[in-house]
Amino acid sequence: MIHVISKNTNIDFVKSRKLAISLSLGLIALSLVSLVARGGFNMGIDFSGGTMVQVRFTQDVKTQEVRSALTGFGMKDSEIQRIGESGNEIIIRTSSSADMLRDTGETIKKLLTESFPGNSVEIRRVEMVGPKVGNDLRTKGILAFLYSIVLMLVYIWWRFELSFGVGAVIALIHDVLITLGFVSMFNIEFDLKIVAAILTLVGYSINDTIVVYDRIRENLRVAKRGDYEGTVNRSINGTLSRTLLTSLTTFIVVVILFFFGGEVIHGFSFALMVGIVTGTYSSIYIASPVVLLWENRSKGSLPAKKKSAK
Repeated sequence: MIHVISKNTNIDFVKSRKLAISLSLGLIALSLVSLVARGGFNMGIDFSGGTMVQVRFTQDVKTQEVRSALTGFGMKDSEIQRIGESGNEIIIRTSSSADMLRDTGETIKKLLTESFPGNSVEIRRVEMVGPKVGNDLRTKGILAFLYSIVLMLVYIWWRFELSFGVGAVIALIHDVLITLGFVSMFNIEFDLKIVAAILTLVGYSINDTIVVYDRIRENLRVAKRGDYEGTVNRSINGTLSRTLLTSLTTFIVVVILFFFGGEVIHGFSFALMVGIVTGTYSSIYIASPVVLLWENRSKGSLPAKKKSAK
């Protein structure tokens, strides 16, 4: 087995838990401030409803010129955004009704071709979502996250015990809040791809946490009574090489997707990049310390031996 760090590593993670929790609370507070300051997320049409058209020109264009060209089509309030490093590709978002924009792609292509003679226009993508569908998708996205959290709590409670389940759920909420905060701070469009990234993050983070929990349970069988803190610390160190190796290889793949995967999955890969970092961090500094805090306050000593793995 490959070891990123020595098997005899003995870093005192538990000792620095207060500093780590303070850092987490600071990041969560910053995330909430960003959401309030921006008035919420930059909602994509998946949730807000409307039409999105991605257009590529052969030559650079100015967003104001595009806006002027579309004014006569009743789209003067549309959001126009450049994408990519070149200045010849834009995204047009509008809340106009689907009936009005039944042939949006072809109509916009015709208008822009007439307004920019000699500058060829290519419609690369057209997406249209009604307001009712957007509301339905938003509701289902929230329910999917809540269901996953509840089922994770029940599973870990059954697999280990309640304190472990609570620690895992707090770590998951921590990861999601910070990831959403970064999505808000960097003004990433919040759409179904972000929801998919969040649900992926939930699965990734809980897997890493369970590995640490399983080692804690194994070490508890041979630990001295009252040495819960030392047991937790040894367990984290014992799984540290595996945790870092898994996180590093996954992170590299997601970074490649972020830079070379294209605009369509830009938000998805960004959310996963943040989520992998927070998920690895929370498995060490949030999930396990919560279990330690729970046990110290409820029992004050080493608990009885855990039930064997199913």
